[in-house]
Amino acid sequence: MTRDKNLILGGRLSRRSFMGGAAALTLPLAMPSLARAQAAPFKLGVLLPFSGGLELFAQQGIQGVKMAVDEANAAGGVLGRQIEIVQADDKTDPRTAVERATQLIRRDAVNAIVGPVTSANRDAIKSTIERGKTPLLYATDYEGGVCSPWMACYSAVPAHFVEPLIPFLAGRGAKSFYLFGADYTWPQKMNTAIRTKIEASGGKVAGEEYTPFGMKDFAPTLRKIEESGADFVILTLPGADGVTFVKQFAASGLKGKVGVSFLGFNENYLPGFSGEEAEGIIAPLPFMQSLDRPETKEFVAKQQKMFGDDVVVTYYADSHYGLTKFYLDAVRKADTDDKAAIMAALPNQSMMSGNGEVTLRPSDRHVDLNILIASVKGGKLGMEEYIGKVIAPDQCSL
Repeated sequence: MTRDKNLILGGRLSRRSFMGGAAALTLPLAMPSLARAQAAPFKLGVLLPFSGGLELFAQQGIQGVKMAVDEANAAGGVLGRQIEIVQADDKTDPRTAVERATQLIRRDAVNAIVGPVTSANRDAIKSTIERGKTPLLYATDYEGGVCSPWMACYSAVPAHFVEPLIPFLAGRGAKSFYLFGADYTWPQKMNTAIRTKIEASGGKVAGEEYTPFGMKDFAPTLRKIEESGADFVILTLPGADGVTFVKQFAASGLKGKVGVSFLGFNENYLPGFSGEEAEGIIAPLPFMQSLDRPETKEFVAKQQKMFGDDVVVTYYADSHYGLTKFYLDAVRKADTDDKAAIMAALPNQSMMSGNGEVTLRPSDRHVDLNILIASVKGGKLGMEEYIGKVIAPDQCSL
């Protein structure tokens, strides 16, 4: 069986090695068996899409995980053991995600898994996680409603994004919206929440459409948007497909006539555009690299020290760092590697994130987040409005 994962133990991780490498670092075989047992690492699985179209999210996620692990290892690790990252690629594919999650639990004997990104992959591995009684640490924005004793989520859910965004766009004169996203769970359920908020606010949904991953020609959709008379497109099309759509949107002549709000947009997308293609995109965010707050500057400085001054730092780096840190602190609190005991110790923790204090709630093991509205100005993300803390509903009661 091919081992398509990376083992990382302590030390620094170069951008090249975590994005493309498959080398494994293992404990020296010459160590006596007793010493090896005493020094056995505490294994943390990382299951992210290092291929398949969503590599940008994987890069940001591993940056956050790696920094939390390095900090913990520098402080002595957990339970007297160093923490080892066991990295696996889910290839943005649910079937592969199940295979890799199973391998991480059964073959690699990880203590927990961080990831994945897509809701489809998360839902696909949920039963695997629960049967294996292994914590899943999910740190991606999603459609809400996940509830499991074996999952904790550092995630923006619909209330975080939709509740502040629609009034903001209405304040810009938007009354009619075209909803366009990828054909999977997150866009579909996000758009249900968006439609509800738009209609409750007196607006209109002029059209709603979904596309499979990998679409290259958006001309038919662009014609529908123009014919719909929409004031704004709300885009739930992550990764390279979102970049392709925005570039074709700008080239179509619709730019300047129809606004674009891109959910999930962050600084990592900007290098994919030239000129003014992305100018004016509006996005709700729990964090951005240029946010003028002391905790943001501190977090970005730590990322730059580890990965270089030119590193891109998005809210995926912040969320994966925060949830990994919550988990490792829970291991120390539980003072055992018993997985159920660690899950019990995980909630009711607070920490200063890259954007204000965040608490992991005991009721549903989710967090309340501080939200802002940003837009692309001069090729960079800039502040439009700071919303502050948004309290989302209990996700176990939905």
